[in-house]
Amino acid sequence: MKVIIIEDEKLSAEHLTVLLQKIDDSIEVTHYFDSIKSVVNAFQSGLSAELIFMDIHLADGNSFEIFKHLAIEIPVIFTTAYDQYALPAFKQNSIDYLLKPIALEDLKFAVEKFKKHHEINPKLILANLTSAFNQINKEYKTRFLVKLGQTIDSIPTDEIHHFHTKDSLTFLVTNRGNQFNIDYSLEELESILNLKDFFRINRKIIIHIKSIEKATAYFNSRLIITTQLIDSDSKIVSRERVSEFKKWLDN
Repeated sequence: MKVIIIEDEKLSAEHLTVLLQKIDDSIEVTHYFDSIKSVVNAFQSGLSAELIFMDIHLADGNSFEIFKHLAIEIPVIFTTAYDQYALPAFKQNSIDYLLKPIALEDLKFAVEKFKKHHEINPKLILANLTSAFNQINKEYKTRFLVKLGQTIDSIPTDEIHHFHTKDSLTFLVTNRGNQFNIDYSLEELESILNLKDFFRINRKIIIHIKSIEKATAYFNSRLIITTQLIDSDSKIVSRERVSEFKKWLDN
């Protein structure tokens, strides 16, 4: 199987090559590329392969730019240290991704998935890539208008400690402890906030990453965070969110 690796970190490319050889010694890495320009030039000159491993961030920009210049009809497995916000787009229809540092078992699973579903609709690939590209380049809300009496103020998101719900109302709480009722549900906030900075730890709380001092193991496979301005019961990261919470903190 002929494979192309698109990766601007030499050590990462070498590490991926070693892992691929461990999985299947018939895998041949035919080319390495570290930039959008070099990939576009190579494919326009007739380069082909059976599978591409592609990092999202390359030396000269976002690798999704490649698909503005080329109609690549080759399955792509993304390798990325990027945040989780585009990952749901990659999960669909045999487009896979691997989080760095790449684990052998994760790579093996992705390769086996490719082998089982190697006949992928090129239009479907491009549709999913477009969706992921749009998610990454989405413009997030950076300020919230709040009202206190007759006064209207604009609060930047980096001054927000957390959002919480109470009695079917949603409140914005600033780092100074000021609280304002806002006309958004937590679900709506999740779609307009930059989730690189904010995380919904449970059904009541969305918190800014700078507001978290530390996280500690809690009973029943949950976590409890150390932070100010939040009641003790609301500081618990629900069990189903723990895995994503850890990835978010690590990212």
